Amino acid sequence: MYKDYFGFKENPFSIAPNPRYLYMSTMHQEALAHLVYGSTSEGCITLLTGEVGTGKTTISRYFLNRLPKDTVIAFIINPKLTVDELLSTICDEFQVTVAADTPTTKDYIDSLNHYLLEAHGSGSQAVLMIDEAQNLDLEVLEMLRLLTNLETDRRKLLKIFLLGQSQLASILSRPDLEQINQRITGRYHLRELERDDVSAYISHRISVAGGGRSQLFSRAAVKEIYKLSRGIPRVINSLCDCALLGAYSENRDSVNSKIVKKAAAEMFENRQAEKKSSFLVKYLLVPASITAALLVLVWYRIEMRPAGDELRKPEPPVTEQKVQESPPPSLKGAI
Repeated sequence: MYKDYFGFKENPFSIAPNPRYLYMSTMHQEALAHLVYGSTSEGCITLLTGEVGTGKTTISRYFLNRLPKDTVIAFIINPKLTVDELLSTICDEFQVTVAADTPTTKDYIDSLNHYLLEAHGSGSQAVLMIDEAQNLDLEVLEMLRLLTNLETDRRKLLKIFLLGQSQLASILSRPDLEQINQRITGRYHLRELERDDVSAYISHRISVAGGGRSQLFSRAAVKEIYKLSRGIPRVINSLCDCALLGAYSENRDSVNSKIVKKAAAEMFENRQAEKKSSFLVKYLLVPASITAALLVLVWYRIEMRPAGDELRKPEPPVTEQKVQESPPPSLKGAI
């Protein structure tokens, strides 16, 4: 709505992970260096973690777009899979044909191994990247460890990159996952943006979107955005988007701190409303629905009970009647 008003060619603060908008802070440069090293070294698995909204997916797509053209890539964004579903998805991403009508785990691995050997023979590197990897089941993590055994005498055939939230590192540190943990040869944790980076981040996105005014946000507005977002890029994008809409609605040429606060109040109020709605559904409506269903079930069983199945009234207890003894005959006068 405000795109033409401020002279943008596209929305500068979309939350879509567009690699064109990646702002290369010092942390993002280091994260990218770890990913590049993971693709060129002889290691097995590279781990990139970070809190929600810090830019893991965006930088991973930036990295994938800059890999050599002969690199073959499997990118999995839905890791809630069984072992066979994971193998099937990997084969689909690599366009590997599995001959069996009802493939077994062995069929998938044999077909994948054959494909990776051919790719290696032609000079291609195979990359498997899994987003939201904190959702992987333990059995699937064990299968990923087994996939690292696909190798030649000198080189691993498959480079694996795991992206996930902070708990992924905790999961992989479990004693029963020690074997896969030992095969992680590169690790990096992506943190929030520093205070000085937020202004540069906002200006970078405005520039990429075609905006001509780098000072579209006042210093006070940027300071407020950092305070409210805690430096998380996704939250910065949402705040800036709402603030620009607010400035447009007020016919202003720039965003000040007052507009940012209004945008934040509206944005966070909507989130609180969503949480409240979720609470009502979870703790009030659902239990009430269960109770109503139970009452209907009890009523149904009472109403549908056969007529002859009614409770019988207990018969009164039988009491013994005392027999009144007649007095013995009198002997008087018999003498």
